[in-house]
Amino acid sequence: MKNSKLFNLVFILMAFLTASAQTEPAAETMVQDVLKKVKSYDNIQIKFNYILENKAENIKQETRGSLKLKGEKYLLNLMGTTQLFDGEKIYSIIPEDEEITISDYSPEDDKQLTPSKMLSFFEDGYMYQMDKAENLDGRKIQYVKLIANDENAQMQEALIGIDQMTKHLYNLIQEQDNDTRIEIRITEFKPNQPLSDNMFSFDESRYPDYYINKLD
Repeated sequence: MKNSKLFNLVFILMAFLTASAQTEPAAETMVQDVLKKVKSYDNIQIKFNYILENKAENIKQETRGSLKLKGEKYLLNLMGTTQLFDGEKIYSIIPEDEEITISDYSPEDDKQLTPSKMLSFFEDGYMYQMDKAENLDGRKIQYVKLIANDENAQMQEALIGIDQMTKHLYNLIQEQDNDTRIEIRITEFKPNQPLSDNMFSFDESRYPDYYINKLD
């Protein structure tokens, strides 16, 4: 009899845990609204703050960055480095060292959080659950919790903040195992800007004194 009760208790617990990890319809609707909005734009320009914080170690670092997106092509500026993707190759330009690294695009990168997927990486591979709501900068931000379906995923859990009015992403928050908190907070969002195709093209003649490292 005791074994039967124990089995029932374990079964109920497992059922509860499974149910709690399922996607919530309201959360999925919000995520789909964001993705639909992002996909409707020809191009996107954003400015953002990258914030790394560890209160136990009394560490807080904040860096500004910018990203221009057009399809899969992107131009990222962050931490003194420019990264350019023209659809075939990735160019990492470091002015401080006068060095450029050129590497081929790898389809395996689709499984990682790359700049081109910064606003849509959560489309596949995650379950969605409603989380807290906050009023920030005069805007109502609804958070959705992302839970990875794959235990080997690069990001197992995270929060995305969604602006209720614009249906744009406001921020991404990830709590890491070492008590480190990483946040990417979007400070400016401009869609459908007049971007030249040359913006996503690499011109070697602009860097005559740079060392160019071409990776096979």
